Amino acid sequence: MNSVNLRPGEVTLPEWRAVYRGAGVGLNPACAPKVAASAEAVAAILSHGEPVYGVNTGFGKLASVRIAPEDLEQLQRNIVLSHAAGVGEPSPVAVVRLMMALKLASLAQGFSGVQPKTVALLEAMLVKGVIPIIPAQGSVGASGDLAPLAHMACAMIGEGDAAFEGQRLPAATALARAGLTPLVLGPKEGLALLNGTQFSTAFALAALFEAEVLFRSALVTGALSTEAAKGSDAPFDPRIHAVRRHRGQIEAADALRRLMDSSAIRASHLVNDTRVQDPYCLRCQPQVMGAALDVLRQAADTLATEANGVTDNPLIFADTGEALSGGNFHAEPVAFAADMIALAVCEIGSLSERRTAMLVDPALSGLPAFLTPKPGLNSGFMIPQVTAAALVSENKQRAYPASVDSIPTSANQEDHVSMAAHGARRLMGMVENAVAVIGIELLAAAQGCDFHTGLASSAALEGVRGLVRKVVPHLDDDRLFHPDMAAAIQLVASGQVATAAGEAHLPWIAR
Repeated sequence: MNSVNLRPGEVTLPEWRAVYRGAGVGLNPACAPKVAASAEAVAAILSHGEPVYGVNTGFGKLASVRIAPEDLEQLQRNIVLSHAAGVGEPSPVAVVRLMMALKLASLAQGFSGVQPKTVALLEAMLVKGVIPIIPAQGSVGASGDLAPLAHMACAMIGEGDAAFEGQRLPAATALARAGLTPLVLGPKEGLALLNGTQFSTAFALAALFEAEVLFRSALVTGALSTEAAKGSDAPFDPRIHAVRRHRGQIEAADALRRLMDSSAIRASHLVNDTRVQDPYCLRCQPQVMGAALDVLRQAADTLATEANGVTDNPLIFADTGEALSGGNFHAEPVAFAADMIALAVCEIGSLSERRTAMLVDPALSGLPAFLTPKPGLNSGFMIPQVTAAALVSENKQRAYPASVDSIPTSANQEDHVSMAAHGARRLMGMVENAVAVIGIELLAAAQGCDFHTGLASSAALEGVRGLVRKVVPHLDDDRLFHPDMAAAIQLVASGQVATAAGEAHLPWIAR
């Protein structure tokens, strides 16, 4: 995988996706003059003796406390150590790497007042694989992701723990083994490292990239379920969607239509079919999946902007020599984006479960009860559908918007917060649930198509059936179901289902 050349303020979503998937990271050297000018501006501001928040004052409610010049270095070290107060399981390495890259791109824009060596160390840690251990819980999403980013900064000064070459080590040991020297923080630097939305944004972006795989796979299983139920492709006619005008709906219908193109199963009931209309779970796929696509793209736009922004405080404007206090650390945009992703993921899984429920019901699908040749003696797909229903309901409970919650912190100085970190962190579990639901549908749809003896689906969908049958045989009599489900879930999560159907059929969220 090629290394991503980070151009601060101009990094694309596919490049962030590549970083999340494990690509190397290098910082474009053109940003160096801006970083140096920003650090010089901090030194000049300090020479004037005026109070500047977080540079020569305390933090939060203690902003009115002036700090003596001889204590400024200790001030920055203290904020890192005191704020490293996270709890819970370590954040995934892939997410932490992405968070570090986001922070690197933010600092390198030259509005944070950090020294060039600080930027260089963060880049070197990414290059050499020194990844801080960051507890996942403890951020309320303003003043930025303080606790998680403090754990990152701790590793940079040789405190706390870090992962290196597959081991969890004291950060100082990890840095030494990588040939790196712990950082001594200068004025403003501890605050610059801690303030920002990079933890929340990294989790939200990671979930977005996984939701993209989910969405594309769900279009494929939806088309395969339509074939299994001998449903109609007439609801995917482009004229229907053109008059409504929603881009996502138009693209989803186009994908479904292409996926079923030249299907012998569809041709077998094209005329003289006594059914007038299919259930909503088949007929309204473009409307539901298209709406999900539009929402995911809106979230992607927000996150792309956030990922390229500068979100610490105060901001240093070297051209005028000013330090301006504001609130760019407030992660409300990320919280809204995370909530939108949650809603889309929830609905993708919900629609899929309804298709599985339809397939196991002979009154709706025309297939044997629970997709088994000998219902009664065998239970077939009875309980996998129950599992899908359980996962969908769990996602519904998790989908409650995080952004509408707030709790005052820092003695009411920080009296409204975004809860973006929680909103973003819950997404990965939701996507995992939805992927399992899609995996169950994949098995059910393939089983349903097996009953159409002598009839093949389209080339795209037959490719998917072939993929499934390589790892999961047709279900005749009941057998241990869990391994079949695990195999199907892995096909979905890995993106193999979308690939087998042909990438050209399926829209992307971030391209």
